Amino acid sequence: LADTKFTGYDTLHGTATIKAIVKKGARVDSLSLDEEGEIILDSTPFYAESGGQVGDVGYIDGVNGGAHISTTKAPAGKLICHSARVTKGALHVGDVVEAQVDTTARSATMNHHTATHLLQAALQDILGDHVHQAGSLVTPERLRFDFTHFEAIGGARLLDIERKVNQFIRTATPVTISQMALSDAKAAGAMALFGEKYSDVVRVVTVGAISMELCGGIHVPNSGVIGYFKITGASSISAGVRRIEAVCGEP
Repeated sequence: LADTKFTGYDTLHGTATIKAIVKKGARVDSLSLDEEGEIILDSTPFYAESGGQVGDVGYIDGVNGGAHISTTKAPAGKLICHSARVTKGALHVGDVVEAQVDTTARSATMNHHTATHLLQAALQDILGDHVHQAGSLVTPERLRFDFTHFEAIGGARLLDIERKVNQFIRTATPVTISQMALSDAKAAGAMALFGEKYSDVVRVVTVGAISMELCGGIHVPNSGVIGYFKITGASSISAGVRRIEAVCGEP
């Protein structure tokens, strides 16, 4: 199968053709009412799970049937799989469908992803330049950020971090996306995930003078959209690695 064309950074819906259907590990010609499987489209606005950000949810709808999409993944390169449960009629290979991302979930995910970048900037400002990302999870409901740090973080310091992120939010700083050579991005000071393999041309997400990171995820147009940031938990997950969990305000 050919790669799926991803159209979704700025698009939440689009017309596509079903190229393949997989059920229980085998290719099939169709899915009937209430059946579950993986649907592969020739193009999609759905963001596939990557870099700690969960995949989009939503639905696809055609003349013959429709399905709820519970998650989206890319298990093999740029071949994007939509985890589907048929909610009406039946879906067949070759059907033309309308793919629609759940806009509420997408907006909430965008909030939490940009807030994760702001959190890393705040941690470096308050704790020091030794702070680097060691893992993350971005969902519509919350964010989790793992980072290098050598000691526990007290309650007062956590409040300082929370206040700093909210200060960044209130600046309503535009978030810009650019493509550039990896060497140029590193020279400009873009943060990269340690151990991650990057292509020669990378996607750079910049929040004014606050943050610059290599990132393939989805983000708000400006920091003010996030609304509010609240730390809900802090813990240690291994020697020298801390974890902060947080939630953001409504989009």
